[in-house]
This record gives sequence, C-alpha cells and structure tokens, in this order.
Amino acid sequence: MRVLILGAGYAGVTLARQLESALPPEVELVVVDESDTHLVKHEVHRVIRRPGVSEAIRVPLSELFDRASIRTTRVTEIDRDARVVHLGDGQTLSYDYAAICLGSDTADYSIPGIAEHGRPLTSIDDALAINDAFFEAAARVDESDVDESGADGSDSVVIDAVVGGAGLSGIQTAGELAALADEEGVPTKVTLLEQEHNVAPNFPAKFQTAVRSALKSEGVTVRTGTTVERATADAVETDRGTFPADVFVWAGGIAGTDAMSGDRPVVQSDLRVDERTFAVGDAARGVDADGEPIPASASAALREARTVADNIARLVDHEISGSAGFAPRLEPYRFNVPGWIVSVGDQTVAQLGPEVVTGAAAKAMKTAVGAGHLSSVGAIRSAAELAEAELRA
Repeated sequence: MRVLILGAGYAGVTLARQLESALPPEVELVVVDESDTHLVKHEVHRVIRRPGVSEAIRVPLSELFDRASIRTTRVTEIDRDARVVHLGDGQTLSYDYAAICLGSDTADYSIPGIAEHGRPLTSIDDALAINDAFFEAAARVDESDVDESGADGSDSVVIDAVVGGAGLSGIQTAGELAALADEEGVPTKVTLLEQEHNVAPNFPAKFQTAVRSALKSEGVTVRTGTTVERATADAVETDRGTFPADVFVWAGGIAGTDAMSGDRPVVQSDLRVDERTFAVGDAARGVDADGEPIPASASAALREARTVADNIARLVDHEISGSAGFAPRLEPYRFNVPGWIVSVGDQTVAQLGPEVVTGAAAKAMKTAVGAGHLSSVGAIRSAAELAEAELRA
C-alpha cells in the first residue's frame, strides 16, 4: 500500500510527519515536492529586506523525515480516477491514498499586464527578485538625477513602488519595501492598492484598523476601493487613476496550481476530494464542520493536516485489517485559530481573541509562531536562527 503526500509546505510536512508514526510499517509513505527544502512561507517577505534570512526559513526535507521517502520533482497532473500522479521527470506514481498539499499560485484574474509585469511573492527567489528590482530602480534614479543636475540630487527623486492586493502578503510586502527604503535612505513612495474598502478585508474590523495605522506610520500610502485594470512596464492603471511603478508586486489573490488545472476544489469538513484523495490547505476551498469557509492561511493548513493524518490512518488501518462492514467514521475539521499576526515593516500587529496587540508583545508572538513551527518539525537550529533574525528586525 502506498500513501502519497503531494507538496512539502506547512500542510504536507505536518501531515507526513504525523503519518510516519501513525501508519503501519508495511505502508509506503512518499513525499513529492519540486524543492528539496521546506519553506517557512509566512516569513518569505523578510527576504526582500534581509536576504540572509533565507537560510533560516528553509530546511532540507532530508532532515525532517524518518521513514518517508522523498521524490524531488514537480507534480504535473493528478489522475484521481486511475489514482496515478504524473511527475515532471516523466515518471508516474500510483497511490492507494493521497493528500494534495500543493498550495496555490498567484491569481492574475486575466488582468492585462499582470502576468508580464506584476512580480509575485511565493518563494525566496521572488523575494530576491523584488530586492534586485528595488536597487536597480534606485540606481536608475541616481544616474538620471546626476545626468540632469550634474550633482547628486537623489533626495529630490522618488522611486515608485506599488503593491497590488492588501491581504496579509501584500501588507507585509508593502511594509518591507517601506522599511528597506528607509534603511537605505532611498526616497520611495510605496502605494498599497486594494479593491475592497479595507485592508486585510477578510479579517476582523479591529485588526484592519490596527494594520492600516501601522501601514500609515511606516509611510505606506493605502488606496482602498481601487481596482487594478491594467499593468505596464512602468505603471499600474486603476479605476481611480494611474500609479507610476518602478517596482510592482502583485499579491492580488490565489489560484490553483497547474497540476490542479488552476482549480481549487471545494471540500467539505472531512477534506476529501474523493474517497481516497484529500486536499489540504490552499490547494482547496474548504468548508469546516460548522459550514464556515476555511481561510487560506498557514495556521489553518497546519490544523487541517492533523485532521487528515488521523483520517488517513483510520482508512489505512480499516483496509489493512480487512474489517467488514462500514468504512470508519472520519473526523470533521473545525476551524479554530486563536488569532492572527502580520508584520508591517518593523512593526507587528496581532489579534488574540477579541484583543489587538502591537509593539514588543506582538513581535514576540510573531517570533514564537515561526520558530515554534520549525521546532515542531524538528528544525531546532533553523528555529533559533529565525528567532534571532525576527528579534533583530
């Protein structure tokens, strides 16, 4: 019998580690991911300003698993009818049970120019590319200013950086760009665009207010109620005017991966796509046991993974034991996350229950979340490095 875990993000790593101890030894457990490292994705924005953080937020998969085998290749197609996964190396893997933990891609909603000119932020390479784009823009501005004035007049010149989408990723990106500009002494106008009428539109009102205040204090210009209609090489056109953009980052939404044909299927509280296939985290649009939509977040993915691990273990045990009668009852997932945390440059905003926390206490919470996740998957050294980097920020 073979169980496949497709993807080694938050959900995939947590699920595989739990199944290592929950599955009988005769069951083959395989983790498939195109990278040989696990990325602490909610910290990738830090790399925009601190490229060195990249070493602390990725961990070799070989250090995380005891019995699971690792296939480092891309998942290109999932044939659920045949229970076969097609891989980028041309090979296939059949499965008895599988969990799709492939995450999501950035959605461009077919807006003209977004795919060509909007920089995503889903990986370390993306963050480094944004860092490069910032310094390339700064260099161009310096050259232009010297050519025109014959002297270094850079203080009078502004770089325009635009971030599309004010979800948590867009908020953190805008904050990092503003903090980077401040640290480097490069006059920069950072503008955050959002179609909805609030930043962090899917979160509680008190959290939204605190985040907007933090963005303002970091020098980020926020334009809510603004719909992006087109992007060009040097501007973002909206229904409320055109914004010059030397650097343009798009964080406007998520879509399914190519392996899922761009789809994020709806799954009910048992998180199954079919009888033998589960979808976990951003790979699906989940509905929990109370009928509430599950938000696309790392905290939700981690908790979903624990539910799926229990359910796969029950199904495998039932099948191996040859038990007669009905299949085992599966545990429903109930969304219950204690709060939310977001970084805004050197600031942090957290909501724990009904209370919003900022300042040193919020930063300590953010540090504990990232380091705690790494510790939970056995990456103690990386946890310590990340904690040090966060506390220095």
